[in-house]
Amino acid sequence: MTNGANIPDIDFSVDKNNLYREEGITDHKVASIRRLVPIKIDGTDDPDREPVFYASTQLMTPEGPLPIQAALKAKSFEAAIEEFPQAMRDSLSKTIEQIQKQQQQQQQQKQQDQSRIYVPGR
Repeated sequence: MTNGANIPDIDFSVDKNNLYREEGITDHKVASIRRLVPIKIDGTDDPDREPVFYASTQLMTPEGPLPIQAALKAKSFEAAIEEFPQAMRDSLSKTIEQIQKQQQQQQQQKQQDQSRIYVPGR
């Protein structure tokens, strides 16, 4: 067991005014959509706040599964289903850009490392 001196000061308190119930749908092929339904502290629906939708899928790559996620602007499951394909394309595009940027940075670092002059005995 660790003592209290090793535990960072993290606020684990629950925001009682920002509670959601999570619901999910899938087509068992590509789509996974989560709806976060706003609720009150007693667990009843909170009609004063809008639900929040998130889309996710994963693509298989030679390196393994690549998760793709996006927040949706939809207000209903039907609208979320309609928005899903474009949201996934946009998210995939951003993911590819990030991967390419990381590859370029790694290549630049490799070139810098290879171009260094090493003097024996120093």
